[in-house]
Amino acid sequence: MLAHALVSPTATAYMSGGDIGRPLESARSRVEERFLEGGTVLLSVMDVLNRLLNSLESVTAALDNSESSDTGADLRATVESLTALPVTEENRQQALVSLAQTGRELRKYVADMQETMRYLRTFAVTVKITGAGLAEFAGFAQEILERIYSGTDEVNRFATHLDSLDKEVKLAASFGAGVSKSYADTVPAVAGALRDDAAKIAGHRKDLGVIAREVGAIARGVQSKVASTLSALQIGDITRQRIEHVQATLSLLEEFFAGAEGAKLDTGARKRLQNVIHHLTAAQMSDMCANFQRDSENVVKTIASFDHDMREILKLRDQMSGESGEAGGNFMRALESSVSAAHEIVKQVDTASRQADQVSQSTIGTAAKLSEAIGNIRAVKTDIHYMALNTNLRCSRLGEEGRSINVVTAELRIFAGKLDDSADAIVNGLPALEAAAGRVAPATDAGAGNLGESLTSAVGNIRSAANLMEKELKVLAENGREVATKISLLIGKLDFQHNLGEVLAGCADMLEGVAGTDVADISDLAETIAPLDRKIFKHYTMVQERSIHRGIIPASEDSTSAPAETAKAENDEDLFADALF
Repeated sequence: MLAHALVSPTATAYMSGGDIGRPLESARSRVEERFLEGGTVLLSVMDVLNRLLNSLESVTAALDNSESSDTGADLRATVESLTALPVTEENRQQALVSLAQTGRELRKYVADMQETMRYLRTFAVTVKITGAGLAEFAGFAQEILERIYSGTDEVNRFATHLDSLDKEVKLAASFGAGVSKSYADTVPAVAGALRDDAAKIAGHRKDLGVIAREVGAIARGVQSKVASTLSALQIGDITRQRIEHVQATLSLLEEFFAGAEGAKLDTGARKRLQNVIHHLTAAQMSDMCANFQRDSENVVKTIASFDHDMREILKLRDQMSGESGEAGGNFMRALESSVSAAHEIVKQVDTASRQADQVSQSTIGTAAKLSEAIGNIRAVKTDIHYMALNTNLRCSRLGEEGRSINVVTAELRIFAGKLDDSADAIVNGLPALEAAAGRVAPATDAGAGNLGESLTSAVGNIRSAANLMEKELKVLAENGREVATKISLLIGKLDFQHNLGEVLAGCADMLEGVAGTDVADISDLAETIAPLDRKIFKHYTMVQERSIHRGIIPASEDSTSAPAETAKAENDEDLFADALF
């Protein structure tokens, strides 16, 4: 550089700091406004992303809770109970067959008793006719006949009880046969449908869990990008400060010219100094624009990637909504249809169980009545036996006259004894009758009411889980929609290249135009401008600024590095304090 070189003829006429400062202040204000606005939008995006992640956690928690509580377990247990129905009904049918067989065997002994009672009536009538001429036998024969009639009534009532029981057993067996066929036709299909529906619901929730994790991974990625973008927005603060440093440099030049030292300079020296300062500010602005261009492009690229991420989130969100809405609803409708069919089976179970209980109770009641009737019949038999025995004794005293009556009463005693044989057989058969009744309606048999309640409870648990999931997915959908809206707004707000980059470039071009192409030589003014040099240098907060400065205005002997370092430390604290404007 030539000593005392004049200002290049390409330099413009003198411009005051105020003339140049106005567009710089406009640029600084716009930088501050745009980056503040962008930071606010980013923070709002971060907030709604946090809500999105919270709703995802709620969805995941609902899925985990559904899995841990295993809402399908009750349904599967109920399905197992349904599956066992054909076997249960088959066992009941076999028990009814056994009960009917036991009843028929008892009925044979009752028929024997009825036959015996007919013989006894015949003998009693014979006794009455034979002893008609004997006054002492007339009343006696009538008494025997009345006891036989009483026994006959007991035996007939006995037979009536067995006949009623037989009818009930036949009715239950007939209905049970229809139920067994119905079970064979419907239970496997209904049980299979319930299993399939429960498996589909479990699979559906598993799919939702996979999608929820995918959405969470993308959302956390966006969250990380937002955090990185917030950190990258320091370029706005750096840009603002560097504009302020340029403004301060021009202001310090004006103050220098207005001061005592500046007054000593002639017009040429003033123009040379102004040229150098303009070159200095132009270089600072040009470097700042390059840095702004580079860093803001990175911010815009990061923000642009949000659009793809949000499309993925919305696509997955819609997939979850579709899964939980149409598909989930279809699953529940299919399940409820299967449960409705199962409830029809439960009604049949209820009817069959009621009939079985009725047969069982009737049988037990009949057994008790038969036991009582057997006691009465035995009493009748005993009375007839002793009355006949007394008759035999009387006839023996009468001699030839009582012989005919004696023969008849002896037969009466023999046939009365046969009642004991039949009664013993019936008494021995009653436990078998009661045991068969117990097998018709076993105490451990699960009631239809319990099965119906289990179905209702199982479906209720599944529906509750589905409702909770639907609620959480609605919240997720709303948050996803809000995130998409915020991201769309963010892309526009953080496009710093649009207008803002152009404004900054315009300011740099203006300063370069004012400075001209050549830098004046001010080496002869080094001692005079040293105070100005130190003041300007003290404002810098970046090494890059100091390097540019020293590239244009070399350090003088008075410009030591120590004050510069002190200034750097102080201004780094100021930079930190101004980090959020």
